[in-house]
Amino acid sequence: MASLAHLSLLSKLSQPQHLSFTIPQTRHSPPTKTRPATHRFKCSAGQTGFFTRLGRLIKEKAKSDVEKISSGFSKTRDNLAVIDELLLYWNLADTDRVLDELEEALLVSDFGPRITVKIVESLREDILGGKLKSGTEIKDALKKGVLDLLTKKANKTELQLGYKKPAVIMIVGVNGGGKTTSLGKLAYRLKNEGAKVLMAAGDTFRAAASDQLEIWAERTGCEIVMADDANAKASSVLTQAVKRGKEQGFDIVLCDTSGRLHTNYSLMEELIACKKAVGKIVSRAPNEILLVLDGTTGLNMLPQAREFNEVVGITGLILTKLDGTARGGCVVSVVDELGIPVKFVGVGEGVEDLQPFDAEAFVNAIFS
Repeated sequence: MASLAHLSLLSKLSQPQHLSFTIPQTRHSPPTKTRPATHRFKCSAGQTGFFTRLGRLIKEKAKSDVEKISSGFSKTRDNLAVIDELLLYWNLADTDRVLDELEEALLVSDFGPRITVKIVESLREDILGGKLKSGTEIKDALKKGVLDLLTKKANKTELQLGYKKPAVIMIVGVNGGGKTTSLGKLAYRLKNEGAKVLMAAGDTFRAAASDQLEIWAERTGCEIVMADDANAKASSVLTQAVKRGKEQGFDIVLCDTSGRLHTNYSLMEELIACKKAVGKIVSRAPNEILLVLDGTTGLNMLPQAREFNEVVGITGLILTKLDGTARGGCVVSVVDELGIPVKFVGVGEGVEDLQPFDAEAFVNAIFS
């Protein structure tokens, strides 16, 4: 097991100015490279309600970025466009056929079987009960039903970062889901809202992961803690990062972790060790454990989510790659089954395309 002597701190800030600083050294740390640094915003988690305001601000940005959400879910919307055709000339005698075809459209878009039946049977009951008397009313009821499913079971879509700094966010998930990229995009969004962000390169199994995160640190103007020993444990890297975050007044520490299959129990146990390690430095940390799920896998993501949640207690989901799939209904299925809120969705490859999840904007995006 690597000691803290095997860890080096690499400071990477992207915007040069005349002001420079040097990080204090200890006998445990090798010399640390520094670059001229600046922060565009002055803020501190110590300010009353800073994290609350930060979460609210990010959520408000989701409402202002409706166009991106809409374009990101265009394939799902195209898939569900048949619903408008079905309801255009709807009449009561045609109810069974229309609902059967509506059910098929939802299933194709990866609304799971259970949630699809639930939605369709609720519509059938209201139609036969005389509550819905036109295609427009059925469409509105469909949208309201989906929105209710998303908001009643998992309504805390804002980041819950507590009241003490640094807030600690762990990012977990399987290989290839977009975990490190999502962390970088999240860092970009938080930094732009005035937070002082430190990255921790806790993916110690994949050599390229640290290099990838270092590039994101440079791109976003954030600092980063990395291990320079190949045998360093992820928990040691995260411990060093959170200690530094606490000592040097960082608002948020974003912790990357090694990608792992949900069936690899030894690696899943390492996540427990990481969670315990940061909790020893900052009480009640991590504040958020966000699971990154690849949207192109559709409902196959559910077993992953179940296992990760059972092992470390997932607090929120990041669904990636939804811009390239017609499977947007999986968002509803995951929330309905697990009751875990979706906090961000990936709707493109740009640095700003990790969008805060807004249930109403999502429903409007998939049902034009």
